[in-house]
Amino acid sequence: MFQVSRAPAARLLGAAALSVATLVSLCAANAAAATTAGPGPSGPGSDHRPGHVAADRLTVTVQDAGPDSDGTYELYCHPGGGDHPDPEGACGLLDRGTRWGGDTFAPVPEGSACTMQYGGPATAHVTGTWAGRPVDVTYDRRNGCEISRWDRMVPLLPDLGAAPGRS
Repeated sequence: MFQVSRAPAARLLGAAALSVATLVSLCAANAAAATTAGPGPSGPGSDHRPGHVAADRLTVTVQDAGPDSDGTYELYCHPGGGDHPDPEGACGLLDRGTRWGGDTFAPVPEGSACTMQYGGPATAHVTGTWAGRPVDVTYDRRNGCEISRWDRMVPLLPDLGAAPGRS
């Protein structure tokens, strides 16, 4: 017959208890740091509470999209705010598009076969932080792939409707 020793089980149980204690202390330290953080950004449309800093902040600059769309907008998510025209919609779009290991703002893959159509002179530059990563991307509408990339980011970017020649 096999004889089972209790020593390995006791060591395993002790290691598990130590791991739980370490995890609890790290969580408590993180919570304490979050509650003592300085005031977050403020500005038009911002609903940030004192002592709370939004982890996800983006600046969106749109040019040549028309007088109703051109401008620079601040977007804060978690909680939502800023002077972006649709913070709830933009934050929701980005939340749904964020995947572990993926790039929410990925460029069109090199070598893609794109239709030769022109979607207009509009450009957008997005900078800031999303999901703990720095963001510095540019959007335009110079071909079918870039038009689709832009359209996937509406309402973060303005909805410019169908490109010329599309219905």
